[in-house]
Order: sequence, then C-alpha cells, then structure tokens
Amino acid sequence: MSEVPADGAAEHDPAARQFRVGEGGDAAVLQYRRSAERITLLHTEVPKALRGHGVAQRLARAALEYAKNESLRVVPLCPFVQSYVRKHPEYRDLIDE
Repeated sequence: MSEVPADGAAEHDPAARQFRVGEGGDAAVLQYRRSAERITLLHTEVPKALRGHGVAQRLARAALEYAKNESLRVVPLCPFVQSYVRKHPEYRDLIDE
C-alpha cells in the first residue's frame, strides 16, 4: 500500500500534461489539455490505496491555482473538478462557461 504524506503537495508535470501526487504506478493524477488562454481539466484518477486522504482535492486545488497564476480560463470536464469548484466559490470566476 502506497503512503502519501498528509501535506504532500501536488506536482505539475507539463510534459505529461498532468498534476500528480505520489510516484510511479501508485500516483494520483489530474490530466489536462492546455491552449494559450485555457486549461481543460479532463480526468482525475486516484488509486484505491490513496483514496480517502484528500489527494483528489490537492490535485484540483493545484490545477486551479496554476490556472489562476497563469491567467487561464478553466474548462472543467472532470466531474470531480466540477464538484470541487461548486464547493469552493473562490475558483468560480476562473470557469469558462
């Protein structure tokens, strides 16, 4: 079973177009597509061993903070990210309707 520190930050891997928590095959990822003005958040995947530790929330927050810092509009196709934004109104102004 993989262990992720409670404060383990999500890392951005632009070459793989993803945010990641953990290493190797046990890593949780949020995949995205980027254009000059937008980031489309496609899919969040958290391995069973990492579920229940707030990992998906860390991924969503990292992606949204990245979008904010880069002045990108966000297209949240991922259902988890959509739910996260509903619960965190501070990110709603980033959403590209």
